[in-house]
Amino acid sequence: MSTVLKKLGPADHGRPMTLEEFMAASSVEGYHYELIDGELYVSPEANLPEFRVENWMYFKLGLYAQEHPRVINFVANKARVFVPGRRRVTTSEPDLAAYRNFPLHRPIDSVRWQDVSPILVVEVLSLDDPDKDLVRNVGLYLQVPSIKEYWLFDTREGAEQLRLQVRRRYRGQWSLRQFAPGDTYTTKLLSGFTLVLDPRS
Repeated sequence: MSTVLKKLGPADHGRPMTLEEFMAASSVEGYHYELIDGELYVSPEANLPEFRVENWMYFKLGLYAQEHPRVINFVANKARVFVPGRRRVTTSEPDLAAYRNFPLHRPIDSVRWQDVSPILVVEVLSLDDPDKDLVRNVGLYLQVPSIKEYWLFDTREGAEQLRLQVRRRYRGQWSLRQFAPGDTYTTKLLSGFTLVLDPRS
């Protein structure tokens, strides 16, 4: 017999849950919910400045995907990334995830998050829970073999003074590069992609 769960909220942070319970549960709006090592992880949703940075990046990557579908052909906001090798089910939910060879040809209802894994994940630093992006996710995303880069946008000096941390997979570890406001970032992972660190651009 399945257990009927009450609506989840911030008081449930740390609550043990199965994947089935997590997928079936309803939740209080205004919070972000993840399943990390079989426990519920609750964090506040992005404030408007953080959301605008996320939205800016979503359109940049989405346009690139339309023009370069052989490099990436699908960009998701609030994707579920299943992390292998954890003691219990772990589904981190990056702000953005970009996929190569996403099975767009398959019936929409036949593809689950468990079936796909991104090559790039993007987070806008949570000002209310910075360790989630600066510490926890650094380790989790390294455990996902398909992820080649992890971009973290830092708005602690204000969204218009945006900084970027880029972690590239190199010999089983992350190689870290940092970029200041107004800098330009290019990467071999996304051939032809140019990013100027100005969310108004």
